[in-house]
Amino acid sequence: MTAEPARSAGRMRASDADREEVVEQLREAAAEGRIDLDELDTRLGQALAAKTRGELVPLTDDLGPAVLDSGEPLTLQGGVHGGTRTGRWKVPPRILAYGGMGGVRLDFTQAECRLREIEVEVDAQMAGVRIVVPVGWKTDTDALDLGLGGLKDKTSGERLPGTPVLRITGTCGMGGVVVRHPNLRERRKQRQELSR
Repeated sequence: MTAEPARSAGRMRASDADREEVVEQLREAAAEGRIDLDELDTRLGQALAAKTRGELVPLTDDLGPAVLDSGEPLTLQGGVHGGTRTGRWKVPPRILAYGGMGGVRLDFTQAECRLREIEVEVDAQMAGVRIVVPVGWKTDTDALDLGLGGLKDKTSGERLPGTPVLRITGTCGMGGVVVRHPNLRERRKQRQELSR
């Protein structure tokens, strides 16, 4: 039931905030020398004239990730009891997830993320790795070894302006990797928390 709205997300009308976010990304890219001033002018004109979110995506899609923090990656070990990262947390550029016997669950739906690209290296092992991403985030699993457990990617595949790309690498092991959007129960819980 949630797949249909996700499929049409690119056809949704762009808001002023959507356009402003793309404009800011383009200005940052020009300041970093990734696009020249002529290209900046062209893309700014297209961003300000965009009517849908889908028209905004290609304007920043080729700019690559923002400058990444070179700090240590976030490491989650499933061990025997499982490991999770949920609720409000700051997303680092690199995450290592080892499923172990208890599994790992990564939930990005309430996370603070200012990155354009996040690398998640998984070793699903016995119990697997479960990843929950907001609608509009894009996942890239092309470099993922399917192992015995395989991959279940239940995301829409459509990227909205200003959202990151999650590049998932590593191995699905025996437990497998599941990538999905929040389910009905999780969305209801988020609404309740926001209304408090």
